[in-house]
Amino acid sequence: MSLQEQFDDAADRVQTLSERPDNDTMLELYGLFKQATEGDCTTKKPSRLKIRERAKHGAWEDKKGMAEDDAKQAYIDLVDRLVEEDGG
Repeated sequence: MSLQEQFDDAADRVQTLSERPDNDTMLELYGLFKQATEGDCTTKKPSRLKIRERAKHGAWEDKKGMAEDDAKQAYIDLVDRLVEEDGG
C-alpha cells in the first residue's frame, strides 16, 4: 500500500475510535493532517478571543518545515497507536 493510501486509511480509521482522544492528541492529529495535506501554515494567527482556532493554528504552525511525507507517516503512526490503545 502506498503512503497516500496508508494516510487515507488512517484518516478513516481515526473516525472509528470508541472514545475521542484528549485535546493535546486531537491538536497533534490536526497539525499533522494539515501539514500533510496543505504544507506549511500560511494563514494569519487568529485573535486571542478565538481560543479553539488559535490552538489549531498553533498545532499546524508547530509542524512548519516538516515534509509532507514525514507528516503523513507521523499521522499514520499516531493513528496506529490510538487504534491499538482503543483495542483495535
